[in-house]
Amino acid sequence: MRFRKGIIEEEPRLGMAPLIDVVFLLLIFFMLTSHFEIASGVRIRLPKVAQKVYNSEQAKITVLVDKEGNIYFKGKKVGLSALRAKIGSLVSEQGIVHLVLQADKETAHGRVVAVMDAAKGAGIRSIIIAAKWKVAEK
Repeated sequence: MRFRKGIIEEEPRLGMAPLIDVVFLLLIFFMLTSHFEIASGVRIRLPKVAQKVYNSEQAKITVLVDKEGNIYFKGKKVGLSALRAKIGSLVSEQGIVHLVLQADKETAHGRVVAVMDAAKGAGIRSIIIAAKWKVAEK
């Protein structure tokens, strides 16, 4: 049996072009399948809590109340009567029964209660009050 002498074998290499293509495909996949919560431009400071009591996979409505007591629904400023009407139409059309209330920690208690009352009157069964996680101290 005769073997050929002088043949130099190249070491296998991983090409950069296919690697970059795969990375970009993964990036596109994750961008298309991720879910982003669009927050309104209203700045509020939430109170801090240590326990979680809400399942985020359920359908919900989000209402914001800023420091001055202004109410925002889907990023637009609304009054109490308009809020009740909009929530009522969503409850009747989509069957949504949960409301997430994001109120600034310096908002007057009476204003928050008024929003909660309007939501209950519109057919909301569950009100979740949003808060920030308190960092555990060691």
